[in-house]
Amino acid sequence: MDAMRDPENLNAVIRQHAEWLAAQLHAQRESLFPPDASKAMRTFTSGEAAALLGVNDSYLRKLHLEGRGPVPATTPGNRRAYSVHDINELRQLLEKTARKPGDYLPGRRDGDRLQVIGVMNFKGGSGKTTTAAHLAQRLALKGYRVLGIDLDPQASYTALHGVQPELDLPDGGTLYDAIRYDSPCPIADVIRPTYIPGLDLIPGNLELMEFEHETPRALAENQAGLFFFRIRDAIAQVEDNYDVVVLDCPPQLGFLTMSALSAATGVLVTIHPEMLDVMSMSQFLRMTADLMDVIADSGADMSHDWMRYLLTRVEPTDAPQNRITAFLRTMYGDKVLNAPMLKSTAISDAGLTKQTLYEVERGAFTRTTYDRAIESLNAVNDEIAALIQKTWGRT
Repeated sequence: MDAMRDPENLNAVIRQHAEWLAAQLHAQRESLFPPDASKAMRTFTSGEAAALLGVNDSYLRKLHLEGRGPVPATTPGNRRAYSVHDINELRQLLEKTARKPGDYLPGRRDGDRLQVIGVMNFKGGSGKTTTAAHLAQRLALKGYRVLGIDLDPQASYTALHGVQPELDLPDGGTLYDAIRYDSPCPIADVIRPTYIPGLDLIPGNLELMEFEHETPRALAENQAGLFFFRIRDAIAQVEDNYDVVVLDCPPQLGFLTMSALSAATGVLVTIHPEMLDVMSMSQFLRMTADLMDVIADSGADMSHDWMRYLLTRVEPTDAPQNRITAFLRTMYGDKVLNAPMLKSTAISDAGLTKQTLYEVERGAFTRTTYDRAIESLNAVNDEIAALIQKTWGRT
């Protein structure tokens, strides 16, 4: 009979595996983004820049030939390449001669309310983080001032923006520092700029779980106050600096999610159109409604400017998915966004290098694969941008 192996200390094994994985991820990041392991946004072709600005490529060429605006870089093929800074400078130039205010600077004006968008679902694989990251980046590229906040302790949203939680945040630096019950810091202390002008980030890590653990104790000791307003009140400290805040909510209905719901002006629920996901969403919606009732009973105004469902990882040729999609559209009507987020290898392949599709060069994929994915993402995000504009009373 074989001798039994010595039992392993599970805690030690898990800790060792975590350290191995963190070291490998750090090595991968340094190999991808040398020499200082920081990310930089790619340049855009003249056609891409024109599309982001809402003008014709020929008009950009005219501005360039007239010496108006920034001087773009030129590729070896003598094509113009624009940085995000160039695009923003052009945006300012075009706004000065626009027919009406906001044609090129779409953000808030006097009297417009800060838009806080909570992206949520409590089932993994619904595309929540992918949606939040691409939405924040698209809005920033279109001229909005955006703050992205990672409320998910798993911190995938943070990793997509070039921050490795376990290595880059050893001493805090998440939203928890600004909403904790003992000695919270100003929220400005945990905001960091990203490599995309117009997009700032509050990263996340496992420290966010402290809020879930401390809130019951604070409630028992009558020290929590209106705990569900902590995120809203923290954001209020910097609301004049932004047009839109995108919250990547945790995949659970805990205290962080309750506080995020209280802060949100718009709610985006991601749905993968498969039967098990729809059944899970039924429970999610029921539990969310119960939580919102509890918050409302405590005196909070739980009205929102809008709520929408986004169909994610959609395969148009999948007949069962099409039936579920039709079922959801029949049941919820215009609460379901017209544009679905299509399933694409381009999006998942970009994620392998901790990038969104907006950061990857078109040449990294076959043209049809890239175009199909980017058109889907743009349609989703621009539909949400239209909701924001409608909330501000614009068409």
